[in-house]
Amino acid sequence: MTPEPHPPTGPDDRTAAPPPGCPAHGIGAGGPHRLHEAPDLADLYERLRERYGPVAPVLLHDDVPMWVVLGHAENLHMVRTSSQFTRDSRIWTPLKDGMVRPDHPLMPHIAWQPICSHAEGDEHLRLRGAVNAAIGTIDHRGLRRHIGRATQRLVNRFCETGRADLVGQFAEHLPMAVMCEVLGMPEEYNDRIVQSARDMLKGTETAIASNEYIMSCLRRLTARRRARPEDDFTSHLIGHPAGLDDDEVGQHLRLVLIAAYETTANLLANTILRVLTDPGFRAQLNGGQMTVPEAVEQSLWDEPPFSTIFAYFAKQETELGGQRIRRGDGLLLGIAPGNVDPRVRPDLSADMQGNRSHLAFSGGPHECPGQDIGRAIADVGVDKLLMRLPDIQLDCAEAELGWTESIASQHLVELPVRFTPRPPQDVRAQPSHTPMPVPQPRPAWEISTVRSEQPPSPSPSSEPAVASAPRPAPPAGPRTAVVTVPPRPRTAPATPAPAVDAGRERDRPRGAWQRFLRWWRGY
Repeated sequence: MTPEPHPPTGPDDRTAAPPPGCPAHGIGAGGPHRLHEAPDLADLYERLRERYGPVAPVLLHDDVPMWVVLGHAENLHMVRTSSQFTRDSRIWTPLKDGMVRPDHPLMPHIAWQPICSHAEGDEHLRLRGAVNAAIGTIDHRGLRRHIGRATQRLVNRFCETGRADLVGQFAEHLPMAVMCEVLGMPEEYNDRIVQSARDMLKGTETAIASNEYIMSCLRRLTARRRARPEDDFTSHLIGHPAGLDDDEVGQHLRLVLIAAYETTANLLANTILRVLTDPGFRAQLNGGQMTVPEAVEQSLWDEPPFSTIFAYFAKQETELGGQRIRRGDGLLLGIAPGNVDPRVRPDLSADMQGNRSHLAFSGGPHECPGQDIGRAIADVGVDKLLMRLPDIQLDCAEAELGWTESIASQHLVELPVRFTPRPPQDVRAQPSHTPMPVPQPRPAWEISTVRSEQPPSPSPSSEPAVASAPRPAPPAGPRTAVVTVPPRPRTAPATPAPAVDAGRERDRPRGAWQRFLRWWRGY
């Protein structure tokens, strides 16, 4: 016996007009809201929270019914309870009933694919195990070095002009440059693959062609690594005992590439924008009260790269957040509204340093496996950028900034900045706020232990006494300076210098301590 069709409306909805099951049921002043028509989704989510609580009914394009989960605890329960909720959209009632047409704007996000993020049970373990194992082979020290060099190359493109758009010239390029290296196809990184990734995610008329271009790059990569494996993510994914075929390899490469790209591009732009527009935030960062990784985590709380994720589906009738959820209902993972749930963040102005319980990377079996890569790209990218351009400033009024907002994410269109023009830098050199001049050649001596304070200079009258009378060996301790000199020539120098017993300074040039201090300080 099949359950009666119904719209996902709250128990308090008493709209009498259209009959149950009609896509228009509940629409109106007191009915569900169309998410894609909301001018301000954050404001809408708060109004829904006030009316319905942590789980609220909404409508997608074509008035397809859906639940949006607004509560932090409810979101975590949904993603962690695989016995009640799945990511397999084939059980979604509106899809089975024909309410969702094949060309629905959200179908690319919702349509089932044979990838680990949609699989369940043993198949999920097989596919996810291969992805996790391949990610586990990444050398994170080498990755951070590559991120730093990629950042320097990008900054070199605009550092001499004094102006830049940090979205189009930096945030959208750095993740793609890094991920092409991680996957093993650095030769494919160029402006075209960046533009194709952006175009595909926007859902434009050319999105299908853009997706095909990216898949063609990934298919070529798969064929090369089948024939000649190397030490990269793709080779390890192909060589995993799970035995992924070429189609599975290609689809998972696409998943990793696009998910890491979109998430990190937004994270970079949001973090940099926060630094440029929040004086207190920047002061904490400059003053050492906050590290760059802590700044990134704060951004993940306040401006998560994805505001919602499509979607989870109820495997059985259940209750969530006080709402009756029937089998086949769809639910949006509400990352942005969950992160500002007043039950976990009663004061949104309070910093969340050291707290990683945000929902930015989801949770449960489908938690983002590459989140550490995204964090590394954002940490190193922001740090290197600010070190290269320490006086960077926003080059327009904050109100003039434009955004492209969808149900899934909010993307900054441009981030114009200005700064003092600087020359390009060697990508292998360490950046510095004030480059130090190369020190002059040092005398042929070295100091193994430095005195804690400068010793008094001997007076001229005391030098003969030092040479004529033996002196006891100096006590051991950190205040002792041990000076090593090369063998002296047998011939006497033109100006004889006083000598001391073994273990003490001998024939030390005048002013050596001062020269050492100058070298140590970089003068």
